[in-house]
Amino acid sequence: MIQFHIQPDSEIPASTQLFNQIRFAIASRQFPPGHRLPSTRQLAMQTGLHRNTISKVYRQLEEAGFVESIAGSGIYVRIQGDEGSSKQRSPLLEQYPQAHKLIRQSLDELLKQGSSLNEARELFLAEVDWRLRCSARVLVTAPTQDIGAGELMVRQLEQELQMPVQLVPMEELERTLAQTRSGTVVTSRYFIGEAEAIAGPKSVRVIPVDIYDYAQEIQVIQKLSKDSCLGLISLSSGIIRAAEVIIHSLRGDDVLVMTSQLEDTYKLNAIVRSAQIIISDQASFSIVKATVAAAREDIIRPPQVICCENYINTKSINLLKRELGLE
Repeated sequence: MIQFHIQPDSEIPASTQLFNQIRFAIASRQFPPGHRLPSTRQLAMQTGLHRNTISKVYRQLEEAGFVESIAGSGIYVRIQGDEGSSKQRSPLLEQYPQAHKLIRQSLDELLKQGSSLNEARELFLAEVDWRLRCSARVLVTAPTQDIGAGELMVRQLEQELQMPVQLVPMEELERTLAQTRSGTVVTSRYFIGEAEAIAGPKSVRVIPVDIYDYAQEIQVIQKLSKDSCLGLISLSSGIIRAAEVIIHSLRGDDVLVMTSQLEDTYKLNAIVRSAQIIISDQASFSIVKATVAAAREDIIRPPQVICCENYINTKSINLLKRELGLE
């Protein structure tokens, strides 16, 4: 079971620490869709928090659309986006509950054997049409206030999918979808609720992707000596905010955390001159290394720079490829 850490003497309320850690576990798929969350009793024993506090956090998660409560059963991670939408594509699925699974398996097998989509279309018209329509255009969306997260998704998806991917701010998504007949909207689980509310009425599917769990980076942070200075640099302001809370929950005031987005040159230079270790996303890595090199004469011991290779986890990329008919 995932271990949650609460710093009782922190300025950050305990409920906020727990809320952010559970939300991160969901967004990184450590708690996958359909996963049953620990009971309030289990979390109370693990964290030392009162069960009423944990119940409040669960209510906040439910109001934010991350989980759902099932009476008499427990709290479960909500199935979002296209994870459950395929069941709504045809009323025949209620009569033949295994039909869609069989059709998809058969189509994949045909493609593996060398059949073209046009040939398979004669046998599986509805499913193939769905894939062709939705794969024609991939839109990544994120709120303007954290458009850096969208940029990270686009960079990785274009590299992995080998196709153009368009970045659309969440505030412009409705207008963009009104001008297109087909497409698939991709976004992080952090933003899935907003994206579904916009795309759902237009019958455009939304696929949530799971972010990388940063397990290796967390191990590095846990091993830092007391009073170390850690730098965090990313295009995404949201990732930086979440990371600060999680690091504080793990280490409290033992580690000084300095953060910067890539465009803030002043903060970036301050981190390079103060931190022992800098953790950077892939998009920022080359600039961080160049900044370290430029300041080398002024630094007694240059910081170690660690690059997070991914923003989206590998399993999620593979699932997305399958959904888009690219495998």
